[in-house]
Amino acid sequence: MKTMDMFTGSSGSKRINEDPCIPISGSINNGAKKIRTDRRLDEEVSKVIHIRNLPADATENEVIQLGLNFGKVTNLLMLKGKNQAFLEMESEEIAQQMVEDCSVSPPTIRQRIMYIQFSNHKELKTDNSPNQQKVQAVLQAMQQTEGGPNHVLRVVVENMLYPITLDILHTIFTKFGIVLKTITFTKNNQFQALIQMGDAVQSQTAKLSLDGQNIYNGCCTLRIEFSKLEALNVKYNNDKSRDYTRNDLPSGENAILSTPTSFQSILGGTSSSLMPSPVPNHAATIAAALQQSQMSLSSGSVLKSASVAAQLAALVSGQQMPNSGNSVLHVSNLNEGVITPQMIFMLFGVYGDVIRVKILYQRKNTSLVQMSDSTQAQLAIKHLNGVKFFGRMLQVVLSRHAQVQMPKDGQDVENLTQDYTNSNLHRFKKPGSKNFQNIFPPSEVLHLSNIPAEVSEEFLKETFSNYGTVVGFKFFQKDRRMALIQLSNVEEAVKCLVMLHNLKLSDTNHLRVSFSKSLI
Repeated sequence: MKTMDMFTGSSGSKRINEDPCIPISGSINNGAKKIRTDRRLDEEVSKVIHIRNLPADATENEVIQLGLNFGKVTNLLMLKGKNQAFLEMESEEIAQQMVEDCSVSPPTIRQRIMYIQFSNHKELKTDNSPNQQKVQAVLQAMQQTEGGPNHVLRVVVENMLYPITLDILHTIFTKFGIVLKTITFTKNNQFQALIQMGDAVQSQTAKLSLDGQNIYNGCCTLRIEFSKLEALNVKYNNDKSRDYTRNDLPSGENAILSTPTSFQSILGGTSSSLMPSPVPNHAATIAAALQQSQMSLSSGSVLKSASVAAQLAALVSGQQMPNSGNSVLHVSNLNEGVITPQMIFMLFGVYGDVIRVKILYQRKNTSLVQMSDSTQAQLAIKHLNGVKFFGRMLQVVLSRHAQVQMPKDGQDVENLTQDYTNSNLHRFKKPGSKNFQNIFPPSEVLHLSNIPAEVSEEFLKETFSNYGTVVGFKFFQKDRRMALIQLSNVEEAVKCLVMLHNLKLSDTNHLRVSFSKSLI
């Protein structure tokens, strides 16, 4: 059967131009035409997934990775002229899980929201063209895990001014091949990583291109050599290790990665403490810049592209890089009877520096939030989309607006638009701030700091009980200026953070509140 035959289902009707079906109440305004938000009840389950709204330069690797987050992918057909693709999963159960999860939290590639639905086709029947042979080779490489000689790279980051995350490493190394697994650790106070590529050619290309390069601002220098290991044994998918071929691994919170004997010998001991995984502003912006364009290799440089040369200066020459991408968020399903711009500022300020907030006059359950850069906007989407905020489940996507416009004098009588450009409550103004190391999803446990000595546990518990039920509290043993407080659920903790961050405790102390990954 020819490739074009698969565009028509068994019923003979075309499905290519159907609107995507995303089961989220309300409408999503991300600059695209309005889409239906109800799933068709008669939609049949199929192991073939239809993906729409792909970026024009989306690669096979990126589309396959969408599917690998849910299970094994057996086939792919790219329709680049239509910005679409078909993914065939190993089973209908895997496909159904993917459609359901992506309906609640739509995936993105380079900040474009993907529309995911079942295809009318029960399987993909593709030809043996050179392009399809390439696709099959990529599929096989991305899903093989046995490894081999020179498949694993050992990466040391020298002069590390800012923390480096798994996501940043993945973004950089995927430009040279397929990253299957990554383990990060520290040894002799140096951040290191083991990265298993798809094959020896890919790892060699990455080593030759990246060894000796700076990640950003003339620091975080990559030193790369081949590891003695042929494959990595990743037991946990968390901020320290990741197996990109499996999504069923536990997070292993608060656990130390147990390693095979050969890995222990490389570390020089039976175990190694693992580096926490903060998401620094500038470093993560580099990752976003790398994701925004197809890069071509160039001798003497990491990656090169005329359209993003300025953004990648931090990688090739250590220059400061500007922001890239859209930094304005469209936030809907707000509780219009309660929410103020200041509350939105406080909540979104956990994940970036909020520049402006605008609650829409005609739809007060909707707001535009302008972050300092596109990376912070993506962080806010990742952590706040779907979070319950004063009784409503937030819907957070990128807006079609490039910035939030301030109203003319006299037009905003309700003060629905606020400018926070010069706010002293911005958490990420200083490069290298410890706040970069404390970005966590909303949780029922809050981290409190800047507590004066005269403030008691009883006072703090009583203050927080005004907005929720306090179920746990403890001061830090080595530093009584900090404490952990636990509310009965995440929604109460979110409310407490919004209402009590920057609470004046004395003439010189204002309370600092953030989400914690620790338990009491």
